[in-house]
Amino acid sequence: MKWGWVFVTVLLYFGAYSLAKESLDFPEYDGKDRVHDLHIKNYKAVMRKYDVLVVYYHDHPGSSRVAQRQFEIEELALELVAQVLDEFEDEDIGVGLIDAKHDKALAKKLGLEESDSIFIFTEDEVIEYDGELAADTLVEFIYDVLEDPVEIIDNSKELKGFKTLEEDIKLVGYFKNHKCDHFEAYADAAEEFHPHIKFFATFNPKVAKALELKLNEVDFYEPFIEDPMVIPGKPYTEKELIRFIEANDRPTLRKLQPHNMYEIWDDDVDGEHIIAFAEEADPDSFEFLEILKKVAEDNTDNPDLSIVWIDPDDFPLLLPHWEKTFGIDLSHPQIGVVNADDADSVWMDMDDGEDLPSVDELEDWIEDALSGKIDPDNDDDDDDDDDDDDDDDDDDDDDDDDDDDDDDDDDDDDDDDDDDDDDDDDDDDDDDDDDDDDDDDDDDDDDDDDDDDDDDDDDDDDDDDDDDDDDDDDDDDDDDDDDDDDDDDY
Repeated sequence: MKWGWVFVTVLLYFGAYSLAKESLDFPEYDGKDRVHDLHIKNYKAVMRKYDVLVVYYHDHPGSSRVAQRQFEIEELALELVAQVLDEFEDEDIGVGLIDAKHDKALAKKLGLEESDSIFIFTEDEVIEYDGELAADTLVEFIYDVLEDPVEIIDNSKELKGFKTLEEDIKLVGYFKNHKCDHFEAYADAAEEFHPHIKFFATFNPKVAKALELKLNEVDFYEPFIEDPMVIPGKPYTEKELIRFIEANDRPTLRKLQPHNMYEIWDDDVDGEHIIAFAEEADPDSFEFLEILKKVAEDNTDNPDLSIVWIDPDDFPLLLPHWEKTFGIDLSHPQIGVVNADDADSVWMDMDDGEDLPSVDELEDWIEDALSGKIDPDNDDDDDDDDDDDDDDDDDDDDDDDDDDDDDDDDDDDDDDDDDDDDDDDDDDDDDDDDDDDDDDDDDDDDDDDDDDDDDDDDDDDDDDDDDDDDDDDDDDDDDDDDDDDDDDDY
């Protein structure tokens, strides 16, 4: 869950605005301690007390003042989370801390390996949270955890709601009822990915018809892709569904969000990310997003392509850091290749958003990025080569200066031998000549240095089964007039 070059933003509290209605006030921390310090002796008692336990497995802050203050901020955020969840009536939810230094035995017993991570213990399942440690984002994620792994679509309004979800991977299946074996296998698979992947199901033939689903069939939707993939081989076992999802869980275009930022960043392609910055609310950025979606749709079969879209509006506190790190202006849409380890990057020239690329131009640029023609590491090598060239030029200039000095010295010696009888005035003239030569050499050196400086500045710059046939025959026996009237709603 660590992202070395990203500053972890923490929301302490929302602040109570002076609103007319008390029900609209955002919560403030009331000062009551609710977060438990967990250790080997008390963890069982604490876990028995709650239906759900949120555990922050943190590094020991040590003696560092900065680390101590950072941990205090994180602990306050968790106190606010515990306070808000304390008012939740459906489930008893607690929050606890485990110190990576002092409570190693407990962490090992609970199977916690990565420190500075949040884990949610619910029944016999442990879910890792891969988002920012912000009170509102964490609470929203916990609410998602408490929802059923499979959401049922039963009418036209719920169907419309399903169709509006485009930012996450989602699956939808059509089954006879919730007691059939095929639905149970589907629900078991959903528990493995809940709440990170959205699972939907319908038992309504008319909803299934609107979704072009056949009985016991499941469709897989990538984010921002309108047409789904039909999972082959129906009816499916739980393992078959899990295997398919794991093979397709890296979308062609995915959105970095506060609740999944570390999960996405850890899922790089050969150590790099193709990142696109675009504000959805901005007209130019919206146009660029439509181009991105078209590129993603055209290349959805490419397993090596995964574009990470970041809306700067979702991360206001990170904007200065990103602009400084990448050397870009985030008031305009941007796309580039970023090294996941050290944040080295190369960005497409779009003339500050004034010259947006076409679909074909963007596809060509992405192809170059995937082939390695556009590579942040190669860009660094070029800079190093330029530096080496500058050094060589300096060495050559120094050698030339030395040669000139030697020649001047020889000439001076000859003059001295030939003119031993000259008077002091001649000596003075020789000295003046020498001074002039030295001045000329100095000027040459200065010019060379200026040239070198200028150079340095430039460098910087499926098929149906028998069950389906039976189901279709049953549907044909239905009243046609009723079907036609109902279909108008979907």
